[in-house]
Amino acid sequence: MTAATHQYVDLPDASVVATRALLTVRENIADTVTARAMMCIHGGAGFGKTLAVNVCLRGLEPGEDVRKIAFRARPTARAVRYELFTALDLAGQPPRHPSEFDRLLKTALAERPRTLLVDEAQWLNGEAFEYFRYLWDDPATQLAIVFVGGEGCHAVLRREPMLSSRVFIWQHFTRLTPGEVGEVIPLFQPIWADADAADIAFADQHAAHGNFRNWARLTAHVRLALARTGRPRVDREVLRWAFSRLGACA
Repeated sequence: MTAATHQYVDLPDASVVATRALLTVRENIADTVTARAMMCIHGGAGFGKTLAVNVCLRGLEPGEDVRKIAFRARPTARAVRYELFTALDLAGQPPRHPSEFDRLLKTALAERPRTLLVDEAQWLNGEAFEYFRYLWDDPATQLAIVFVGGEGCHAVLRREPMLSSRVFIWQHFTRLTPGEVGEVIPLFQPIWADADAADIAFADQHAAHGNFRNWARLTAHVRLALARTGRPRVDREVLRWAFSRLGACA
C-alpha cells in the first residue's frame, strides 16, 4: 500500500477522489472523535473503506492521538491487550496478570484523548469486541474507536447488544454505482481523464464492478499496455489485454 494514497498497488499519479462515501466518512469520523464515541464502517473487500478512513484521520485536528491496530486472525482478549500495549508505545514488559494489564491500559488511555482505528475488524469475535467496550466504558478513559471491517464485522457487532447499543454511527460501504464510476474514475488516474465514457463503463462492467481495488489493479495493467504499445489513450483492445491478466472476459 503506498504511503501517499494507501492503494494496494504502486500506482503513480493516482489521486484520492472525494466520493460521496469518503465525504460521509470524513463527517462521521469527525463527529465520532468529538463525541469520544465508537463507530463502525463496514462493507465488502476493496470498496475503499481503509483508504477513506486513513485519509480522513490524517485530516483531524492537529494533536489528535490516533493509534492503528489491525488483526489478521481471530484474537482473544489477551491478544487485544498485547496489540494495544504495542500500539500505545508503552514502556517495559507487558504485565503477566490480566487485572494488572487492564489497569496499565486504562491508565494510559486516561492520560489524554486518543482515537483507536481498529482495521480488519471482521476478524474480531465477541470476546475481543467486548474488551474494547470494557476499556471504552471506563469513565476515566478518553477514547474514540473506529472499527473498520467487512460485513462480518457488522454481523458480530449486531450480535453483541451491550456493544452495538453503544455504537454512535454505522456506515455501510457499497460498490460505486455506474453513475459514480463515470464521475470518479476520470479523476482517479490520468489515463482515464480522456478515455471515452463508454470505454470506462465497459471496463467497469467486465472487470472492475464498482470496486476501487479492482480499478487500481486494472489501471496498473492498462498503464503497462499503453507504455508497451505506445498508444496514446485507452481503447477496447488495450482493455481486453488487461482483462486477460485479471481473469475477466469481454
